[in-house]
Amino acid sequence: MPSRQRAERFLATGTAPVRVPNIATNDYRVAISSRARVVANWIFTLIVAWEMVAGSLWDLLRIEYVRVVLTHLGYPLYLLMILGAWKLTCAVVLLLPRFPRLKEWAYAGAFFNYSGAAASHFLVGDGLVSGFPLGFAILTLASWALLPPQRRVSSAVPDVETRPLEWVVPFVVVLVLIVAALLTLLKGAPTF
Repeated sequence: MPSRQRAERFLATGTAPVRVPNIATNDYRVAISSRARVVANWIFTLIVAWEMVAGSLWDLLRIEYVRVVLTHLGYPLYLLMILGAWKLTCAVVLLLPRFPRLKEWAYAGAFFNYSGAAASHFLVGDGLVSGFPLGFAILTLASWALLPPQRRVSSAVPDVETRPLEWVVPFVVVLVLIVAALLTLLKGAPTF
């Protein structure tokens, strides 16, 4: 049915024609794989959001478990209030419709939270314990990777080939900044 006829039918009846998948063109496989992708995305997103809400409550209530873990890792206890507030915000943003850029930031924050926790446990010698936050980091990446294209941030810049010099310049600038930072290191303790 041509698009003009569909539009006229929709305006006249208020209903759009139903598209029946065609077996010959593998529409069923596309529909099933698309549906499975959406379901997997929501499962991973709900797991990450649930852990963020639970972690937020644990942090904001400063339960004994998180106080002991933070002390063991060498972090100050006031960090619980900061992390708790951001985790709750992250969970809300992950579940909100629209706001793709804010959602990207929430995914990045969740990944930094989990990968930072895994690194902290690993660096103090906790071994397998670092696998739990690492697992949540992987779930966060899976949730982000399965986002439907319409819920992602779209790039306004078309894909163009990048010249090698455009890759080298940022690294050279960072090296210059590292040298400048080393040359301007402060000496002694701060005076408050």
